[in-house]
Amino acid sequence: MTQQMLADRLRRSKSWVDKIERGARSLDRYSVIQELAHVLRVDPEVLLGQQRPTPAGPPDGVDDIRAALARYDVPQAPTQTMEEVRRQVGYAWLTYQHAHYGQLVRVLPGLLDAAQGARSAEVLVHAYRITSLLLVKLGEADLGWLAADRAMSAAGDDPILAATAAISVAQALRAQDRDRLALAALLSAANRVLPPSADAGDQEVCGPFGDRTCRKPLDHEGQGDHRGRAVGGTLLVQAALAAAGCGDARRADELTDRAAGVAANLRGYDDTHRTSFGPIAVDLVRVLSAAQRGDADEALHRHSTVIRREAFRRLPAEYRGAYLVDVARAYLQVGDLRGAARALVDADSVAPAEVRCRPVARTVIAEIARANPAPAGVARLATLVGLTR
Repeated sequence: MTQQMLADRLRRSKSWVDKIERGARSLDRYSVIQELAHVLRVDPEVLLGQQRPTPAGPPDGVDDIRAALARYDVPQAPTQTMEEVRRQVGYAWLTYQHAHYGQLVRVLPGLLDAAQGARSAEVLVHAYRITSLLLVKLGEADLGWLAADRAMSAAGDDPILAATAAISVAQALRAQDRDRLALAALLSAANRVLPPSADAGDQEVCGPFGDRTCRKPLDHEGQGDHRGRAVGGTLLVQAALAAAGCGDARRADELTDRAAGVAANLRGYDDTHRTSFGPIAVDLVRVLSAAQRGDADEALHRHSTVIRREAFRRLPAEYRGAYLVDVARAYLQVGDLRGAARALVDADSVAPAEVRCRPVARTVIAEIARANPAPAGVARLATLVGLTR
């Protein structure tokens, strides 16, 4: 990004940017630091040169989020401008993508109140989605489902917003081991976002229960804008994971292949809905699907290849950390304790909160730590999260 490009996105002069870079002018207002961090897509702490230690255990404050979700007395007049609320939403997304969950727990109650006062479908959907995603990670899947359902209601007739909300609904359902329900929700949303194929000879896409009431198969290329394709592709990869959770390896492979077709035709889009969808997302699903069906050799081979790619390193820290925790769980299921341990240690280096704050990661650590001797690195993690033998 050139100085001029940065200046344009900040609505400031190139001279202002040049003075900041040279140190001739200081950044002494946190609101400006937040704005700059948002444009650069980094956490404000990066610009401040601060690195906070990540505490172990779920962060306090979930009850405050629950209370915010239970409030229905929306203020008659909004207390903040729409632009201010949008900036809060952007900051919350950045905080989530950098896996700073403790910080996000503190931010969300106020954001939910502000989003309700703003009365904007887009703002509400984003706020509820962030809330749902975080709650699922913190082991509050029921509450996460409630927030996702609120996002679905707020989306109204907007097909793209409804599709993004469906992603969160399905993730909350999968966290409760309700993969079939998640698969049904995902396929239904994908069929609305991605248009049917023009080839009348194509086989229909059936529902997860074998019904023939769905539309024609999802078009690999998609006909809508990149926004719809990215969301549709995300629905497909989530559906593939749900199918794998149902034990339907064939359906998982079919859905992954369709997602690959969508990703192959996606170029240079603005990830407005924070899906991080692309070819790399499809490759990660292939790893998890292989591990889910017990093919440890294929999973290990694909995993060792994909994590060396530059595209993987460009994914948000949350995305990489969550994937590595999922890989650890998958390796644990096939009895590969050393593979699970390596994945957990890597996840902790990428996004410590993914390992230290999530109950599911704590369970994996406990399982691996039972080995005698415990694999390298896991004993340290067990101590960090307060587990003893």
